[in-house]
Amino acid sequence: MSERLTVLKTYKLYVGGKFPRSESGRVYEVTDSKGNWLANAPLSSRKDARDAVVAARKAFGGWSGATAYNRGQVLYRVAEMLEGRRAQFVHEVADAEGLSKSKAAEQVDATIDRWVWYAGWTDKIAQVVGGGNPVAGPFFNLSSPEPTGVVAVLAPQKSSFLGLVSVLAPVIATGNTAVVVASENAPLPALSLAEALATSDVPGGVVNILSGRTAEIATPLAAHQDVNAIDLAGADEVLAKELEIAAADNLKRVLRPQPVDDWSAAPGTDRMTAFLETKTVWHPTGSLGASGSAY
Repeated sequence: MSERLTVLKTYKLYVGGKFPRSESGRVYEVTDSKGNWLANAPLSSRKDARDAVVAARKAFGGWSGATAYNRGQVLYRVAEMLEGRRAQFVHEVADAEGLSKSKAAEQVDATIDRWVWYAGWTDKIAQVVGGGNPVAGPFFNLSSPEPTGVVAVLAPQKSSFLGLVSVLAPVIATGNTAVVVASENAPLPALSLAEALATSDVPGGVVNILSGRTAEIATPLAAHQDVNAIDLAGADEVLAKELEIAAADNLKRVLRPQPVDDWSAAPGTDRMTAFLETKTVWHPTGSLGASGSAY
């Protein structure tokens, strides 16, 4: 039997439900924890970032307008696809983070569980952060959460898969759309996640994934007038300060970097509420008769 050549995987960006190469044509070498070459990843440009924002904005209306229950079904379908690709992600996480296969498997299992956890929250978060408010007068006063819009997400640098899902899933679970900047040195699990998203029911443009130099991609996203919020999880202290200043130009919501020692810890609801806005509606109840009773 003749020796065959290994088919090397070509990693691409994920923008608008498609897999383009960077418009700049640039790539950069991705290596494992020992410096061994793994792949060439696309080196995204400012133009790629702008294209991703356009795709995210186009998808926002349909995704935010879907029922919360439907979003939960869609996200659960993603978890099914991740489970089917478990072996692939274990291999990529092990290479990216220098873990043993067993440790990488624990990370991947925790990641899939985390995705399922957020899928279950889509139709429950409104009951936690919304509801009726007591007022002195013949009025109903109801508050309900609504998604902020297009959110730029800088994925954690060291937790290439679990950290990534921990910052991405809450953004889209609550009806926002996302432009994700993958871990600079370990982008391959994020780029493979795109393949799971594309073969699930997530509409194109809801999640857009870029790889490359974090500062180069994040700078235009922070200054972009059609980006409504930014999560700085993957930025260092100096870059975070620069991006926060740029984000102030159109009053973006900014989630500052939080020191996270263990991404497998219970996440809570903070990352969901960070990118929700509260809409409060007043409505008269109407008085009935002289007694002043109302319904």
